[in-house]
Amino acid sequence: MRKDVKETTSFKDEDGFVSGNGVAADLNSRSRISSLLASAHRDFLISPNGQQVEVSELKDKVIGLYFSANWYPPCRNFTQVLGGVYENLKSSGAAFEVVFISSDEDSDAFENYLSSMPWLAIPFSDLETKKSLNRRFEIEGIPCLVILQPNDNKDEATLHDGVELVYRYGVSAFPFTKVRLEELEKEEREKHETQTLPNLLTNRNRDFLMGHPSAKQVPVSSLIGKTIGLFFSAQWCLPGVKFTPKLISIYQKIKQTLDDYTNEDFEIVFVSSDRDQPSFDSYFGSMPWLAVPFGDPTSKILAKHFDVRGIPCLVILGPDGKTLTKQGRNLINLYQENAYPFTEAKMVLLEKQMEEEAKSLPRSEYHAGHRHELTLVSEGTGGGPFICCDCDEQGSGWAYQCLECGYEVHPKCMRVVDRLRSIPER
Repeated sequence: MRKDVKETTSFKDEDGFVSGNGVAADLNSRSRISSLLASAHRDFLISPNGQQVEVSELKDKVIGLYFSANWYPPCRNFTQVLGGVYENLKSSGAAFEVVFISSDEDSDAFENYLSSMPWLAIPFSDLETKKSLNRRFEIEGIPCLVILQPNDNKDEATLHDGVELVYRYGVSAFPFTKVRLEELEKEEREKHETQTLPNLLTNRNRDFLMGHPSAKQVPVSSLIGKTIGLFFSAQWCLPGVKFTPKLISIYQKIKQTLDDYTNEDFEIVFVSSDRDQPSFDSYFGSMPWLAVPFGDPTSKILAKHFDVRGIPCLVILGPDGKTLTKQGRNLINLYQENAYPFTEAKMVLLEKQMEEEAKSLPRSEYHAGHRHELTLVSEGTGGGPFICCDCDEQGSGWAYQCLECGYEVHPKCMRVVDRLRSIPER
């Protein structure tokens, strides 16, 4: 007698594995992990202490494929952040694992880097698997964190922006599903929509900022209605230290301009990433504005709220406490004090003025300190955001660019020389 069976649709995926019912799907999930992380001669990963861990132990876990290298500072920085998230998730029993795919130059560098990590790795000697993973996930830069969901073989379920998600949401991003990320984005929108100066800069134990002299306390309520710049920096950050005198000059010019307008004002608040009180005191002592007290948890909360990835960073808040721009540093470099009040309407006006001024600039020039001819470019003709090779500050829009080697400078930084002169290469 013929048995009744539940109707299923079976098919072979690109790796040739049959799926259709629960058992087949489970096998397919395991086979996918194995096909990605194992090889014909290896069915294990290695831990920081050199132990072998079978690839099959990653079954039913959310997996982060971490493409990184010891020689690249942004990788080392993100490794520390990811390490904190990983330890937190593991201690709470979350089904999460990270697998390191190395781009280190030799085995000693690999082993040294792996020893600072709490997760697993593809053996350094397995070059083919590392190359295959880089090709499969089209890795174009590091650090990169690719998130794989358990029991889901669809490519659309794979996330390639794990680095951004970890920086942005930390532990809260887990389990990195579409539903979870939509929830976080909604929460973030609501926070920014209800954002006010008091809920950004105060907490239950403090309703003031530090002024000068350092013992002076300035109520946060006195800043309501002003345009505010949140200056994220630290004394150990060389670009921040170099940018600070320029920002002080622009700050003073804006304040001087606003003296005649009783209904407008501008203030800056220093949000420190200094490592100790003396460094904070020394750096803040050089500034004419206010500061969040050193060690106050508000500093880290603000950095996370505004998704600050690097310093120096200048976030501009409007008189209503809402965010105008997170590109304040770039706008100061481009437009100096004319950037105030940093509104969208003012930026449109300044961009139009820059377009008009660019029409009178030479199409190409030779710049002191660089041997090749520089060509005037805009975002529409091969330009874009850049770091000026003359003043080491950010730039965007118009620039003089070397089409041979990528050297770029702000138009205002051009020091024009006769092309026939002998110019030392920078």
